[in-house]
Amino acid sequence: MSAGNPGQVATALKSVLERVDSAAQRSGRNSQPRLVAISKTKPVEAIQEAYDSGHRIFGENYVQEIVDKAPKLPDDIRWHFVGHLQSNKAKTLLDGVPNLALLETVDTEKLANKLDSTLQQLGRAPLPVLVQVNTSGEESKYGVEPSECTALARHISDRCSHLRFAGLMTIGQPDYSSRPENFQCLEACRDEVCKELGLSPADVELSMGMSGDFEQAIEMGSTNVRVGSTIFGARDYSKKQ
Repeated sequence: MSAGNPGQVATALKSVLERVDSAAQRSGRNSQPRLVAISKTKPVEAIQEAYDSGHRIFGENYVQEIVDKAPKLPDDIRWHFVGHLQSNKAKTLLDGVPNLALLETVDTEKLANKLDSTLQQLGRAPLPVLVQVNTSGEESKYGVEPSECTALARHISDRCSHLRFAGLMTIGQPDYSSRPENFQCLEACRDEVCKELGLSPADVELSMGMSGDFEQAIEMGSTNVRVGSTIFGARDYSKKQ
């Protein structure tokens, strides 16, 4: 699948949305999971095609890439940042993407504090964030240990007035595909966070599931799935930034 083939992205997106809807129906849930179209390494034209077909939620993994793309696309796009974020790049991201809707990868108090202070300096409204949890225990993955997610969620809720704790996120194992135990682990983390912070599970999102397993993730409770190559085609990793 290539961005140069008109209509192919829109057709693939429609198919994925139908699969999301079917998985939600099988799970018996009332609410519709959110589909984040992950457009890393893909040209603005491919994102515009998905936008023109009605989609509004897109995600990027690299700061420079989202900062480059966002100004070239409609400002009603709700961008998600789903890659590892270094605290020294927080201002670049927040300043460059005023329509950032959700940051899915907060994994340290240092990053939370930096985001909080930067948003305050910019005069921005509180930004919803997810705590990234390393459910697979792999050293190559970012995220807090499952036993530490409640403490970070509490720090965000209690100490970061310009952030809004919105839920939990995991990548899982192996890369870009998760096993059921990763989903089960994240769900258990949500239960613990809700218990300790006095929250309802309905108010704590679970971002889990990607191209290879988003239907299974939805059936296991995901409220936010991140699908890239199934929509946009194979990525060109030579463009990694």
